[in-house]
Amino acid sequence: MNARRLTFAVGDIHGCLAQLEALLSSIESSVPGGRIIFLGDLIDRGPESRGVVERIMAGPTKAGWEWLTLKGNHEEMLLAARRGYAEMSAWLMNGGDETMASYGGAIPLSHLVWMAERPSIIVDRYRIFAHAGVDENIPLDQQGDDILLWIRTPSNHSGNYWGKHLCHGHTPSRSNPRTVGNRTNVDSGAVFGGVLSCAVFDDDKPGGPIGFLVTESADG
Repeated sequence: MNARRLTFAVGDIHGCLAQLEALLSSIESSVPGGRIIFLGDLIDRGPESRGVVERIMAGPTKAGWEWLTLKGNHEEMLLAARRGYAEMSAWLMNGGDETMASYGGAIPLSHLVWMAERPSIIVDRYRIFAHAGVDENIPLDQQGDDILLWIRTPSNHSGNYWGKHLCHGHTPSRSNPRTVGNRTNVDSGAVFGGVLSCAVFDDDKPGGPIGFLVTESADG
């Protein structure tokens, strides 16, 4: 009999490299292999955005692991500013200053291309993974980045989500990670003094997480 496969959905990292490394260590020591989905917002506000991006771009160091990374609204803000679609000052005021400092003032083109190529949603048999969430009033295959990267879901809301479980970040709270019905929010506000967390899902079973892993905050 094949061992069950687990998916670990990691919330907003925001340049908190030490917390990321600690969480990855906890994940990799819990099972011999599986899938990690980073739910976006790797950058901004925290001190080591470059280190976080380089760590995740490098991929897993142990066999048996698959890493997937979604785009967050902070990656999109950076890309929009660099393309001239939005004011650079708006991104810098929302944590971009710290990102630029971590890069010494120049972000490599390879990093920008990698961020731009990240998908905005992952849908599998039982679950939907997106940075911010989804809008049930719009067909799932028609959700745009204005929704997937930016929507805010009330803290106590749960929808049907086309019969799947929704896992997202984007809206930080010290009460996260938290599951409400068919929805789990794993943005635990690590960069705001909370924790960095992930939800653990059994890929062969529908429904919400079978557990959570958390690590220390940037202030911890």
